[in-house]
Amino acid sequence: MKKIYSFKSSKSRLSNFREKFNEFLIKIADVVAFLQIIFKNTFSKNFEGQEFLKQCYVIGNKSAGLISITGIIIGLVLTIQSRPPLVDFGAVAMLPGMVAVSLIREMGPVITALICAGKIGSSMGAELGSMRVTEQIDAMEVSNANPIKYLVVPRVLAATVMIPLLTLYADVIGIFGSWLGVNIKDDVSLTLFINQAFASVEFIDIIPAVIKSFFFGGVIGIVGCYKGYNAERGTESVGVAANSAVVTASLLVIIVDLVAVQITDLL
Repeated sequence: MKKIYSFKSSKSRLSNFREKFNEFLIKIADVVAFLQIIFKNTFSKNFEGQEFLKQCYVIGNKSAGLISITGIIIGLVLTIQSRPPLVDFGAVAMLPGMVAVSLIREMGPVITALICAGKIGSSMGAELGSMRVTEQIDAMEVSNANPIKYLVVPRVLAATVMIPLLTLYADVIGIFGSWLGVNIKDDVSLTLFINQAFASVEFIDIIPAVIKSFFFGGVIGIVGCYKGYNAERGTESVGVAANSAVVTASLLVIIVDLVAVQITDLL
């Protein structure tokens, strides 16, 4: 009897694995089809420029305050944590350049993207999810309107454009926070600190960070819109779509950053 039970148990596990794997493949095909529709509508006529500008303002307005606070704190923490070892080696003059390079190359883009994944991705997922639940998207489809063109494309493009700008803003605020951290124990003018910081920054440090920020924005916009647009019926699905958008977008941001770091290291 034990052998029969074990055989049936392994068989059921295999069938469950096949079912999960098939669902995974179907999900990938659904995402690819969704991306094709987005690209098709992005380059079509009658682009929704007004809605695009509105979404750019919404994304920037929602994220600027939180990114400002986070940028200052990151600059302060990097400076306070890095200063003692540099003092021991007599290399305090390297502190501004080290913090600037760390912020521009890695900390600024990744932290900004993760904040936007939580703030913007959840907002897109919840907004489009509520429109799906209340059948507003269905009404647009019935009335021969194109919800992808009006609702999804402007949000994806706005996230793709605004997150690199927010990343540059976070870098500037982070360097300012680093200057505040230096002046806790020293007395360094802002002009001198900025000159020391950007003396160590090269053009090759800025370009990869900006390029991967565009990919971060695209990933966040696509995931947020996909989760909300394909939300199931029922009020609970709005929360599920928002939560799933945050988790998925954050994970994909880290994966994209890993790939970008490997590519940059080869150059």
